[in-house]
Amino acid sequence: MLKVGVLGAGHLGKIHLRLLNQSEKYELVGFYDPFKENADKVAAEFGYRKFDTIEELIQAVDVVDIVTPTLSHFDCAKLAIESGKHVFLEKPITTTIEEAETIIALAEKHNVLGQVGHVERFNPAFIAVRPKIENPMFIETHRLAEFNPRGTDVPVVLDLMIHDLDAILSVVKSPVKHVSASGVAVLSESPDIANARVEFENGCVANITASRISMKNMRKSRFFQRDAYISVDYLEKTCEVVKMKEAPETPGDFDLILQNAEGVKKQIYYDNPEVLANNAILDELETFHDAIVNKTTPIVTLDDGTKALRLAYQIIEAFDK
Repeated sequence: MLKVGVLGAGHLGKIHLRLLNQSEKYELVGFYDPFKENADKVAAEFGYRKFDTIEELIQAVDVVDIVTPTLSHFDCAKLAIESGKHVFLEKPITTTIEEAETIIALAEKHNVLGQVGHVERFNPAFIAVRPKIENPMFIETHRLAEFNPRGTDVPVVLDLMIHDLDAILSVVKSPVKHVSASGVAVLSESPDIANARVEFENGCVANITASRISMKNMRKSRFFQRDAYISVDYLEKTCEVVKMKEAPETPGDFDLILQNAEGVKKQIYYDNPEVLANNAILDELETFHDAIVNKTTPIVTLDDGTKALRLAYQIIEAFDK
């Protein structure tokens, strides 16, 4: 078991604390939260050990789980890494690309591992269809949420859309060629709704929409590739894979056959994989443990988190063009 400590005991921090306390792979040592009233309340309610300073917590653990506001990610991670500790960073990795690149360099220098909390990579529906996404050429995503004051200190691209940016970059193995986007600030000082069109060098196009002022929640992605259509509902944790193959010479009564203008016949069939229930947050934390112990590459690396952040800023910069 690795000793772990949590920085930040807000909404998500409390979830991390609970799951790490339950985990058989970690020993939860305690947490630090700069807001004394909140720290005292969490310690009293759940019995977790409260540290008085960040430094004390870092020295007491092997792994530092950083679940603080994004603005403090860099300082917390720098302090932990320079103390020789592995770091789990909630998304987005940092506030700026320069900070993220510094974190990568520091981790290499001090020979520690880092992972970024892009939790949708661990969504059971995405895990189920991931092996079937081979060479998507068009991707469409919608991530809509009801208004919540938490997270409105940053544009919706960094708050919500970045989940889909990371998922897309994990399946499209090609550099970004061009980005166009539009965003509108409705209730916040930064855009609350945004749409981006990302073109990749291999010809793939992703059309990505995110909103935090919707009447209902939605988290869906659709991937189109040669002879296949794949959909993922991250919210409902369901997926659908529709494939095409050469039509049999003698179709069965219930076979669905399509014929194109050239007379080529294709059979449509479903290839839906089994979705195995899991706790995505616990899985991302425990796979990070496994990467540390086995000296393997984390599933969502610091470099992955930086690539998603870089694309997010390309989209934000495209708002003004």
